[in-house]
Amino acid sequence: MDVQFLGGASEVGRSAILLKGSKRMVLDYGVKLDDKTEYPLPAGSVDACVLSHSHLDHSGAFPMLYQTRFPVTYGTEPTKELSELLIDDSLKINRKHHQQQRFSKQQLKTFLNNYAAYEFGSRIELGEYTISLHDAGHTLGSAITLIENGKGKRLVYTGDFKLTPQILQDGAEVVKSDVLLIESTYATREHPDRDELTKKFVQDVRATLDNGGTALVPVFAVGRAQEMVALLYKNNLVDYVHLDGMARTATEITMRHPEFVKNGNILRDALNKMTWVKSEQHRGHAVSGPSIIVTTAGMLNGGPVLNYLTKLNNNSKIFLTGYQVEGTNGRKLMEGKPITIDGEKHLIRTPFAYYDFSAHSGASDLYNYVKASSPETVICVHGDKANTADFAENLRMEGFEAHAPKIGEELKLKF
Repeated sequence: MDVQFLGGASEVGRSAILLKGSKRMVLDYGVKLDDKTEYPLPAGSVDACVLSHSHLDHSGAFPMLYQTRFPVTYGTEPTKELSELLIDDSLKINRKHHQQQRFSKQQLKTFLNNYAAYEFGSRIELGEYTISLHDAGHTLGSAITLIENGKGKRLVYTGDFKLTPQILQDGAEVVKSDVLLIESTYATREHPDRDELTKKFVQDVRATLDNGGTALVPVFAVGRAQEMVALLYKNNLVDYVHLDGMARTATEITMRHPEFVKNGNILRDALNKMTWVKSEQHRGHAVSGPSIIVTTAGMLNGGPVLNYLTKLNNNSKIFLTGYQVEGTNGRKLMEGKPITIDGEKHLIRTPFAYYDFSAHSGASDLYNYVKASSPETVICVHGDKANTADFAENLRMEGFEAHAPKIGEELKLKF
């Protein structure tokens, strides 16, 4: 089998891997969101696809595969529903900003009509290959993919994964492999201790509330929004919470799939006590007194968060809870630069803090996963050039055959 990297190699974003064996299979087909949307290289004709999870950097270009051929895409049911939500929203944003549409609404429907949903651990027969999905611990329904051939060889693609548990997600399952394609997002750094981070975050939020301010918490709609609501509930702050934006719909989808949620009772109780923002009037009320607003978008590049940024009182604070990509409004805020709201530049003077509530594995967990999976060959993807190169070099020093491929590169696998 050969493997070609159509995206997500020596970069973060537009993850797309093409396996060329007796069947041609695509593992993820996402987009890279920057000042302009970047797409993966063409995949050509394929027999089947696997979608690891719903985030647009893994799912966002899938409809492009459904122009003339109609392969089956395998994934979990939550991933299907959340991908539809996110991809449909990306179409609306492209139309609003007059960006070129690379696929149609009809192609999105065709993709969804050819999606086959499976539970974790189910075995899917595809010619000489058997495919199974395993919990990645990253977000609702996220999956690690195992592909076994007729000779007993095992190829594992992690997608994005988190080895340590979160409030609403168990830690990723370690899957044994001969060939391991592993994300490398944080291959050169560790995340802070989650308990200590939570303690500091809660103290900071409480101080903002005590001063009569609004704690504005921009979040990714899928995963981060639900985790933050659960965290605030566990720390007796949920009565102050207002949930806004696409996070509302993503949370409703989450609640339809309790079998994929750990501690679902915590999230359910939290949703019953907080306020759901459903109108402009509600938004005005949300900033009128001490409050916590959990809203999209996580990098301040759209959504209701832009509505709130210019309406916060002087005692308020912005709490960034995830990575801010270069060029986004969130990164510009951190750099002290003006951000763009409705085409106009605004210098935001509200203080902010950054809290690393990442749903990715840090460096030590990435190495631990490789060692526990015990592959012969490791391929480092979904990380910037320096991260993937360093990760691969360190693994070679430990005796693994390791690669850090570039976009378009092809490797011949012992599989």
